[in-house]
Amino acid sequence: MSNRQHRTVRRTLAAVAFTALLGTAGTLPAAASADRPAPAVIVGHAPTLVPEAGAWDAAHHRFLLGSLRHGTVSAVGTDGSVRTLVQDPALTEVAGLRIDPVHRRVLVTDLDNGVGERSSAATLGRIAGIGAYDLDTGRRIFYTDLAAVAADGSGHLANDIAVGPDGTAYVTDSFAPVVYRVTPDGTASVLLRDPRLAPAPGSYGLNGIVYREGRLVLGKWDDGTLWQVPLWNPAGLRRVEVAGGGASLLHLDGLLGRPDGSVAGVTNALLGAGRDAEVELRSDDHWRTARLTAVRPSVDPTPTALLDGPAGRSYQLSGGLADALAGHPTDSFTLRRV
Repeated sequence: MSNRQHRTVRRTLAAVAFTALLGTAGTLPAAASADRPAPAVIVGHAPTLVPEAGAWDAAHHRFLLGSLRHGTVSAVGTDGSVRTLVQDPALTEVAGLRIDPVHRRVLVTDLDNGVGERSSAATLGRIAGIGAYDLDTGRRIFYTDLAAVAADGSGHLANDIAVGPDGTAYVTDSFAPVVYRVTPDGTASVLLRDPRLAPAPGSYGLNGIVYREGRLVLGKWDDGTLWQVPLWNPAGLRRVEVAGGGASLLHLDGLLGRPDGSVAGVTNALLGAGRDAEVELRSDDHWRTARLTAVRPSVDPTPTALLDGPAGRSYQLSGGLADALAGHPTDSFTLRRV
């Protein structure tokens, strides 16, 4: 090899090394951003997104929010940026959303509450479904029609999801007194059907749900009652007596299980009753009884969910549900640290 060729090779290698260094340096701010604390208030903007629930995706350092309006799932950065992750024509409206970390997927409920672009007279109040999607790509893994599993010909509205340690999902139905069980492969069955869980006429019944040490804790939106279901004996459903509850839990919406064993949630003043607030509940007897330990008024209107967030903090979601139900969906939403 001549001296000129040696010099050419050295210059080429140096250029490659410099380019690689630039590429590495270019990734440093993104990596470092995961270590920066998230802001106390995150305001996102996306055309008529109307998110009703969501979850913190720690693996990708982002929130995932479901859209009632578009039937999609969006990845939301701590800077408020919005990107569509799941776009499945099978979904009419997305409400409940949970991450199954064991199987690296996101689970969502499908419904028709009259808000979605795909809502129709034929499907309004008749849809209850659950979909599972790859957490990295948004690819559909399965979709299960829960209303078909209920097989009762009545109204249905799949609302919220809890996920057990093995990835089994449990889904509430706001229009029927039913809780569904969905195995990790998408096979569904009726875990529980009990008339005590029926909604008041013209209202929503079962809503939030969390898994607590082999039990499910359920909230009812219409009357603010709390219920406990032992998974080894679903027929053992019992109402949880809540000290200090009463009117403070009226319109109890999304629930969030916390690492210390407590359950937090939100109430809202949707449809002219109740109040917009965050609530906290604790139990010392495996949710046979509970006590209301905190009620904090919400700064934002009509909160519908609490989400885990970065650094172990929780965020309250206000996505404009009341405006959407009134026919005026908004283009912004708020995640506020609580």
